Amino acid sequence: MAIKKPASRPENPRFSSGPCAKPPTWTCSSLDDAWLGRSHRASGGKEKLADAISQTRHVLNIPEEYKIGIVPASDTGAFEMAMWSMLGERPVQMVAWESFGAGWVSDAVKQLKIDVSEHIAPYGKIFDMSCLSFADDVCFTWNGTTSGVCLASGDAIPVDRVGLTFCDATSAAFAVDLPWNKLDVTTFSWQKVLGGEAAHGVLILSPRAVARLESYTPAWPIPKIFRLTKGNKLIDDIFTGATINTPSMLCVEDYLFALDWAVSVGGLKGLMARAQANAQAIWDFCDVHDWIDNLAVDSKTRSVTSVCLKFTDSSIKDPSAFAKAVAKRLEMEGAAFDVSSYRDAPAGLRIWCGATVETIDIKTMLPWLEWAYQTELNAQ
Repeated sequence: MAIKKPASRPENPRFSSGPCAKPPTWTCSSLDDAWLGRSHRASGGKEKLADAISQTRHVLNIPEEYKIGIVPASDTGAFEMAMWSMLGERPVQMVAWESFGAGWVSDAVKQLKIDVSEHIAPYGKIFDMSCLSFADDVCFTWNGTTSGVCLASGDAIPVDRVGLTFCDATSAAFAVDLPWNKLDVTTFSWQKVLGGEAAHGVLILSPRAVARLESYTPAWPIPKIFRLTKGNKLIDDIFTGATINTPSMLCVEDYLFALDWAVSVGGLKGLMARAQANAQAIWDFCDVHDWIDNLAVDSKTRSVTSVCLKFTDSSIKDPSAFAKAVAKRLEMEGAAFDVSSYRDAPAGLRIWCGATVETIDIKTMLPWLEWAYQTELNAQ
């Protein structure tokens, strides 16, 4: 039976999980004040970078004693930098519940070849952090971008831990109220929840992490682009706006605009409320349709940013091909762009619900999702 196409389309059908949708008020003129054609080490460039660090601290409520640096190569570069510079001092508990976390596990085991305990949860589930030994270092991803599974809280992490915690927070920062007293190394990319341009990462260090850097030298060589110390002292300039290599000042300007927008919608609380409303619209849709559901098994661990869905209709003959066909129909109709599940994840859809997405666009897209599902089902 044919199903009629919906009457309206989302005003902004960009639901990619990275780079994500720009803030709703963004235009090209938002970048008019960018520090272009000038050195990033000149006074104006340094001021822009320092402002980005200062506003990041303000919006995310990061304690003053924590260091914030802008580093190369997105969240991947930031997390790899931390791993290569600080791991190996003691055993490490590597925890993963999606593909990027699994990548960090592989790096620790196969590249650094350190004393590792592996804790891997399948897609849709999460590992119980209370089972870990926090006398060791612990590496984990707060929000699984490719699995739609997120830590419900940091309650399992002790404040008086002996080891360091390394948190990949790239799809959580600006959408989750991160417990800074539980985190020693935190990384993210501004291309996620704030919709910034790609290629830059942010590295946040607690005083305990700084102490590790200044007291421990890894057994392996550290590439220049990863070096955070000189003469066993933190290169503090990195955390005041003097970047390791040349940043894109166009991207920095874009991030500054996004931070200003974040403040305009109520800061962290406002950003969290927007993401929650977006995700809730999809969860409500799943609750009344028996052919689709969240990939996350436990509702308490559902991500509010990278919402991952699975088709539950047993009559679907080839789940992978079906999901790709649905995503393709949505894109061809201009109803939703880039919503296929990640290549390593189970067959399904992944719809970004971060704060830069408007809830009305999510709600307008969902009838198209039902149309695409029914159309592909009829075409089998």
